[in-house]
Amino acid sequence: MADTVEKPKQATTPSPSTKAKAADEFGLSKYSYGGCPGDDYVPYVPTTEVMPEITGYSVIMGILFALMFAAANTYLGLKVGMTISAGIPGAILAIGLLRGIFRRNNILEANVASVMAAMGESLAGGIIFVLPALILLGFGLSITTIVIVTIIGGLMGVFFITPVRRYLIVEEHGTLIYPESMAAAEVLVTGTEGGGGFKTVLLGMGVGAAFKMLSGGFAFWGENASYTIKSYQGTIVGVDTLASLLGVGFIVGTKTSTLMFGGSVIAWLALIPLIKLFGAGMTKPLYPSTVPIPQMDALAIWSNYIRYIGAGAVAAGGFISLARSLPTIISSFKKASAGMRKGEAGTVTRMNLEAPLTWVIAAAVLGFLLTWFVPVVGGGPVGALMAVVFSFFFAVVSGRMVGLIGASNNPVSGLTIAALLIVTTVLKLMGNTGNHGMTTALMIGGVICVAIAVAGGTAQSLKTTFIIGGTPRSVQIWMFVALALAAVGAAGTLMLLNTAYGIGSAAVPAPQATLMKMIVQGIMTARLPWTMVFVGVALALFCFLVDIPILAVALGIYLPMSLTTGVFAGGIVRALVERRTKNTGNDDAVDKGILLSSGLIAGDALFGIVVAAFAALGTDIAYGTKLLGAGIAGSSLLAFGMFLLLAVGVYFYALGKDRSK
Repeated sequence: MADTVEKPKQATTPSPSTKAKAADEFGLSKYSYGGCPGDDYVPYVPTTEVMPEITGYSVIMGILFALMFAAANTYLGLKVGMTISAGIPGAILAIGLLRGIFRRNNILEANVASVMAAMGESLAGGIIFVLPALILLGFGLSITTIVIVTIIGGLMGVFFITPVRRYLIVEEHGTLIYPESMAAAEVLVTGTEGGGGFKTVLLGMGVGAAFKMLSGGFAFWGENASYTIKSYQGTIVGVDTLASLLGVGFIVGTKTSTLMFGGSVIAWLALIPLIKLFGAGMTKPLYPSTVPIPQMDALAIWSNYIRYIGAGAVAAGGFISLARSLPTIISSFKKASAGMRKGEAGTVTRMNLEAPLTWVIAAAVLGFLLTWFVPVVGGGPVGALMAVVFSFFFAVVSGRMVGLIGASNNPVSGLTIAALLIVTTVLKLMGNTGNHGMTTALMIGGVICVAIAVAGGTAQSLKTTFIIGGTPRSVQIWMFVALALAAVGAAGTLMLLNTAYGIGSAAVPAPQATLMKMIVQGIMTARLPWTMVFVGVALALFCFLVDIPILAVALGIYLPMSLTTGVFAGGIVRALVERRTKNTGNDDAVDKGILLSSGLIAGDALFGIVVAAFAALGTDIAYGTKLLGAGIAGSSLLAFGMFLLLAVGVYFYALGKDRSK
C-alpha cells in the first residue's frame, strides 16, 4: 500500500553547515538543485547506506526498456524528425514494475533501469540523423553496419564523459541544473513514495497501441484527413491523425508546435501556390524535377522543391544555433579541460567511484582502430583520427549543453553538421571523392553523431545517479551494454521501415538524414539546386533577425503540413489544459497529460513497427476496409473525427483528479 511505504532512511550526517541532505520530509530537498557545494551534497540514498544496485531485475528491465525506446524513437525520429525523452518514462515504468509486481521498493535499481532506458533515445538520435543518408544516396545499409557504427560511437560517447564528470556534475552542482535529470530524479523519488504515474503511462501506451492498430493496422479509419483547395493552385491542407503526433505536440508545448505549424503554413499556403502559379506556362521540367510544373500536384512540388528550401533553412538554423552557442562551447571546453586536470583527494565514496582513466584511453584507442580497420566503416587513419577528436570535443560540449537545456533539446544535428562539413572537405582534399568518399564521410559522421548523442544522454543520466546516490562506474558499464543490445532493435526498426515504406518517402521523410545527404553530396559534387537552398537560408535569417526560434520553423517548412498539424493539435490541447487550470490549483494536470502523451507515443510507435512488419511481409490486415467499405473507412471526415475524439479524451483525462493521492 502506498501509505505504508517508507523511503530509504537517511543516515546521520555531519553538521548541517558542512553537509546538505538530499531529502526533505517528502521528495527531493532544495539542496538537490544547489545551495551547497557538490562535494558536501548528501544524496537521497546516502553513501553510508548499502542497497542493491546492479541486479537481475534492474539489468533485465533496463535492457528491455532500452530496446523499446530505441525502436520507438527510431520510428518517431524518422517520421517527425525529433525524439522523446526515455529516461523519465523509463523511471516511471521501473518504479511501477519494481513496486507493483516484484514488491521491491529500491530506488537504486530503478535508477539503473531508467538510465539504461535513456540509452534507447540517445542511440536512436545518433543513428537516424546520419546513417539513413546512405539509403537516400542509393548505397544501401545493413543492420550489421548500423550496429557496428553505433557500438564504436557509443563506446566513445559513454566513456569520454568520464574525465569531465566530476567537473560537470559535482563542481558545477547548482550551476548546471540538468533539467531532465532532475525531473527523472523527482519521478524516482516520488515513485518510491507512491504515485499513479506508472498507470498513466501504461494507459497511454494501451490507447496509443489500440488507436494505431484500429487505424493504421485494421484500417477502420485512415491516418490522414486532407482537403485539396482546387481554387488555390491545388494546394493541400490536412492532418495526420496519429496518436504519437498528438502526444508529441502536448509534450513540446504550444510555442514549439505553433512555430512548426507556422513553417508549414509558409510552405503549403505560400510557396507551393507561388511555384504552381509561376510555373503554369512551363513546358519543360525545372531542375531538380523531371516533370513540368503544370503536371505536378502539391505533394510533388513539396518533394522536388520545398524540401530543398526546408533543408536550407534547417542547415542555416543549425549554423546560427552553433554560432550563438560558440561562447558556451568554448567556455565549456576550457572549464571541462581544467576540471579534467584536477585530481580527487580523500576517500572515494560510491557516488564518486568512476571508470578508470585507462578505460577512457582504451575507448579512444578502440574507436580509432575500429574506425580505421573495420571494413564497413573504412575511415582510414586520418578519418579515424577525426572521428576520435571530434567525438571527444563534442562529447564535452554535449555534456554541458544538456546541463543547460536537457538532452531532448541538445543540438546534436547542428554539432554533427559542423563535424561533417570538416570531415567531408578533408576527405575531398585528400582525393577521396565520388561514391566512396561520400560513404566514408557518412560513416565517420555517423560515428561522431552517435558519440555526441550518447555523451549527452550519459551526462544527463550521471547527474540523476549523483542526485539519487548511485555508482557512476556501474551505470556507465550497463548503459553501454544496453546501448549495444538496443542498437539491434533500432537498426531492425530502421530497415523494417525502409522495406515497408522507403526512407525519404512522405511516410518516413527522415529530415535530418536528408540534410546530411545534401551536405555531403553538395561538397563532393557541387551540384545542388542552390537557389532553393538559399531561399531557405533567407527565411532562416529572417527568423534570426526577428528573434524567432529558427529550427522549429525550418522543420515545419521541411516536413509535410499534415504532420505538423498533428503536432500543433497536441499543442492546442496542452494550451487548453493550461488555460483551464491556471487559477484552479490543479498543478498536476499538465504533468498527467505529459505522462499520458509519453504512453501514447510509445504505444503508437511500437505498434507502428508491428504494422510495418505486416506491410513488409505483404500481409493484408485491412479488415475495416472490407467490413465498412473503402468509402467509409477511407473517409477523411471519419479519420478527423476519431482524432478529435482522442484529443478530447486527453484533455479530460489531464483535468481529472488523481485518486492515487
